[in-house]
Amino acid sequence: MDDDNIDGVVLQFGSGFQPYREYLMEGAAKRRPLWLIDDEPAGWQQPYLAGSTVVLPLPGDGLVLDHKALLAAAESVAQAHQVRGVITYDEPSVIITALVADKLGLPGLTPEGAEGCRNKARTRQALTDAGLPQPRFAVVTTAEEAAAAAAEIGYPVVVKPRGMAASIGVALVDGPDGIADAFNRADGSSRNGPVEYHGGALIEELVDGPEISIDGAVVAGEYLPFCIAHKQLGPAPYFEEIGHLVDGNDPLLTDPELRELLRAAHAAIGAPYGITHTEVRFSARGPVVIEINGRLGGDLIPYVGKLATGIDPGTVLVEVAEGLRPALAADHRTCVGIRFCYPPEDCRVVEITVPAPGASPGLLEAHPMVATGATVRLPPRAHIGRHAYVICTADDPATCADRLSAAVDLVELKYDALNETEYSGRPW
Repeated sequence: MDDDNIDGVVLQFGSGFQPYREYLMEGAAKRRPLWLIDDEPAGWQQPYLAGSTVVLPLPGDGLVLDHKALLAAAESVAQAHQVRGVITYDEPSVIITALVADKLGLPGLTPEGAEGCRNKARTRQALTDAGLPQPRFAVVTTAEEAAAAAAEIGYPVVVKPRGMAASIGVALVDGPDGIADAFNRADGSSRNGPVEYHGGALIEELVDGPEISIDGAVVAGEYLPFCIAHKQLGPAPYFEEIGHLVDGNDPLLTDPELRELLRAAHAAIGAPYGITHTEVRFSARGPVVIEINGRLGGDLIPYVGKLATGIDPGTVLVEVAEGLRPALAADHRTCVGIRFCYPPEDCRVVEITVPAPGASPGLLEAHPMVATGATVRLPPRAHIGRHAYVICTADDPATCADRLSAAVDLVELKYDALNETEYSGRPW
């Protein structure tokens, strides 16, 4: 397909897991045909593509991207087609997406901004230098340094890797007895990601209070929120995200204090353009920045936001990549939430039965997340150990939350317990 027929393409790095991410590709392709650069041939992605290129990861465990080869692939596409923008919603691809946009002279998250998002230690330092509210923190490289930092900050503390996402390797520690194990878990988790973030951990003050995430667009330094999700966390000490609720009429969407904090935080990390997913907690001292991620949210949060407002996050992603200010006009406003189902113990799935839409009040969707025979493990053995999810709607947040709980009760799981005494796999 040539430029005369497709009026240019948008490069997309990574495509992700189809049930979680296809809605984003569909929305993006409504705006502009996509050219996918990924680590395997296109399959389900084909309806949204003008073309695709396969670039294999660096030799090893298959998780580390080959930035040199990816950049060469992007330049090759740019020689044959007019490239209008560069996008990703894939965490490992945030850096290369920014590097390619910069190389091709296109708008988007800058390399500085991408690094400010991916490297949590750098985020913390940039926000500190800007005087913005965030947890007190320390960057440590040994369990002994972790213990000293935690004692200085004061328990409880949060221990996290420097460059992971989805709460992988993150734990709450109440006292000195648990700090070494938490450091070792965070340090070990970091070694499953990019080499530049291997080793060490962040020790952070626990900011107690309700938590939200904000998917927002940054265009020429202006911050534009379009999806605010109220987060439900699982039991301590892990920060497993078990549900999210989006209110299309959320007053926080126009809250001046929150909006200014988000604008200033993006300016501090060097991100005048891009799409980000920011996490904020509300403490006694007001909103506090927990982290900024250089891509749309996971956990189907942007999809829930689309159901709540009609704003298509995939289309917004492409508009911002092309340097345009998205209109972000909602065609309706309601409450929609998602809740994930977890087994009571580590198990092998025998059968999952989910309720049909409408089987309980407000139930829109319910889907299994793993196949028969899959193993599902809970923290700390693994993260995101879910077997199904439900999505419900209501006129107000409280009713939506009640409907989610009722729908979860209708999901049936038959399983065989693993009864493992030891498990040495990756903690994710």
